Amino acid sequence: MSIAPPADSPWLVLIAGPYLSGTAGDPARIAANRERLEAAALPIYERGHLPLLGEWLALPIIHAAGGQEPGDAVFHAYQYPVAERLLARCDAVLRLPGASRGADMDVERARARGLPVVHHVDELPMRLAAGEGAAA
Repeated sequence: MSIAPPADSPWLVLIAGPYLSGTAGDPARIAANRERLEAAALPIYERGHLPLLGEWLALPIIHAAGGQEPGDAVFHAYQYPVAERLLARCDAVLRLPGASRGADMDVERARARGLPVVHHVDELPMRLAAGEGAAA
């Protein structure tokens, strides 16, 4: 599938995949899921785009609203609404493997907006402006 970036601009790419799913609330397993999500950030950036995890935006809001732990009522009150607002600004979604209700919702919303959904970083187009590139 060939995808062209809009107006020679970098895409804002939402990384979607398991965060709480499959963890039974275990902080170490949640951290491992987050690490897997964050591992996609640099390869997206190196393709000339801007990666983003919904958790990077949602967690400070959740904590400010009194959330005590992942999966509590405050978490659920903000996590998915933040992702929905974020998708209104994204240009694409990278869906990583693994069962995840939230990631599936992100994909469904992205497709409803006509956004590309890819399953591997290599499916994102290269977009590097003159003078850009990886750090030396």
